Amino acid sequence: MGKFSKKLQKLYDTAPKVDTAVLVSIIRQGQSEIETQEHLDELAFLTETLGAKTVYRFTQKMEKPDIKTFIGSGKLEEIQSYIEHFEVDMVIFDDDLSPSQMRNLENELKIKIYDRSLLILDIFLNRAQTAQAKTQVELARFQYLLPRLTRMWTHLERQRGGTSTRGGAGEKEIETDKRDIRNKISLLKEKLRDIEKQGLTQRKGRKGIVRVALVGYTNVGKSTLMNLITKTDILAENKLFATVDSTVRKVVLENVPFLLSDTVGFIRKLPTHLIESFKSTLDEIREADLLIHVVDISHPNFEDHIAVVTQTLQEIKAGDKPILLVFNKIDLVEQMPDEEGIMNMTELELEESNYLDFPSLSDAYEKKTGIKPVFMAASSGLHVEEFRHALVQEVKKAHKKIYPHYLENEVVDWEMKDLE
Repeated sequence: MGKFSKKLQKLYDTAPKVDTAVLVSIIRQGQSEIETQEHLDELAFLTETLGAKTVYRFTQKMEKPDIKTFIGSGKLEEIQSYIEHFEVDMVIFDDDLSPSQMRNLENELKIKIYDRSLLILDIFLNRAQTAQAKTQVELARFQYLLPRLTRMWTHLERQRGGTSTRGGAGEKEIETDKRDIRNKISLLKEKLRDIEKQGLTQRKGRKGIVRVALVGYTNVGKSTLMNLITKTDILAENKLFATVDSTVRKVVLENVPFLLSDTVGFIRKLPTHLIESFKSTLDEIREADLLIHVVDISHPNFEDHIAVVTQTLQEIKAGDKPILLVFNKIDLVEQMPDEEGIMNMTELELEESNYLDFPSLSDAYEKKTGIKPVFMAASSGLHVEEFRHALVQEVKKAHKKIYPHYLENEVVDWEMKDLE
């Protein structure tokens, strides 16, 4: 028993330490406590995706953020006491911080500070696979950090706590680091230009065939749907931003060929300049003939997610594209029973039920947007044939726009070409 305990202790001692984090959000006027907690749930999911563990959440009601430290002095002292007592590794804010706010917070709290954009950038950095995506993320991160450099950021990985000295030596180091970062930014921009020239050449080779792009809020199942359609093995995890790189595959359904691309997911409060760092993803969306907007209908805030994606598409000048709306993950929600089923339910059961009426939802969206949605579950293949049929019909419409004198046998001819 003693040997077993020693083995366990050895494993415990050598196990990699998981960083701990506290989350901070302000509650603005008109924002409910429930809405704030939902936003913090998403921030906690982002934190987990980064590889850290959320240990506490702090909120404060404020009309507008404090210009110096984002939160009030009393709340700042409360956070400071907590992180010192529990030896927390980082503080993560659910909003973007100005350079001066980040500097002031690091000076006060003496640990690593993340705002929402920096958190997302670090997740992107961890998940990028291709040379283009890695270069884009590195460039965006350096551009974001340049005005936010402090003594603590400079050597944070080597020294935790407030051990850095104030004064001239520290200031000189920061200026040296800033110069190094500016040089790196110039090199990354040059590297990215070369990569983008290659990408432009590849995209020119795709002219003449319908291009379809998967879009949607992050973690709605786009990659799972991509795998289902293309029969490939693209990373699909229950994590935010599982896909960062843009992936393009040739697909032929019912003798109808098209190119399908999976793109990075959108998210609430994702600044446009961060989206712009993913030019390859944007080009796939902007140059697409059809967008498949995938929605996780099992998420309680799916309507808000639709609004975020719609707004983002407008911001990147892709809001006028034809859209096939797909309500995914229907196997995770309860459908409204028929009349007989409702009649057999008690009043309490009806009151506590959380059913979704798919026919009514479909009618409402078709009336509102002119788009008839498709309901399916990509992970289990439920209603996949209905989705494929709807997709083929939309691709045919797009093909006819490219080739007004479209003939069925013309599509078969296309299948014989190398379209990738």
